[in-house]
Amino acid sequence: MKSTDLGETKITSETIFKGQLLHVTRDEVLLPNGKTSVREGILHPGAVVVVPFLNEKTLIMERQYRYFPDRVFYELPAGKTDPGEDFLTTGKRELLEETGFEAEKWTFLSHLYPAIGYADEKMTVYAAQDLSFRGIDRDQDEFLEIIEMPLNEAMEMLRRGEITDAKTMVGLFWAEKLARGEWEPHVYV
Repeated sequence: MKSTDLGETKITSETIFKGQLLHVTRDEVLLPNGKTSVREGILHPGAVVVVPFLNEKTLIMERQYRYFPDRVFYELPAGKTDPGEDFLTTGKRELLEETGFEAEKWTFLSHLYPAIGYADEKMTVYAAQDLSFRGIDRDQDEFLEIIEMPLNEAMEMLRRGEITDAKTMVGLFWAEKLARGEWEPHVYV
């Protein structure tokens, strides 16, 4: 069976909610077998996660409280794209705003879709290297702690289940590949 045989065609679409971040829709779709069904989902502008290497063995990470799960998470810097902004620009902006660091070298690592069952959010993962501290300028509603964390310690926290944020987990697995020299991805300037 070809992958084109699996596609669904939108018949109608209704906005259920439109907020500052999320846009929720309910669509009626035509299925490959000719029947119809309903798909409810979240439209998202996209986001970036940055793996900032302070050196080849140490990352810049964050501790941040997240409201809906009601707990503090260890995370890599990340944020959503602004209208008209490309992913690399988002990564540079978020790294500077959240951590105060700028990077000379940016490496594309991967794209990921964190919630394919109900959202179209696409995240792009970059490594940032050759960091220089410039000063933090966070959003007024952003409170977090910056941590210099050895990569091996982050991987051990991941193994013990202390790092559970999906974007951070993916970023750390890529960081480990880079640190070991197991993959040579494309470099952006």
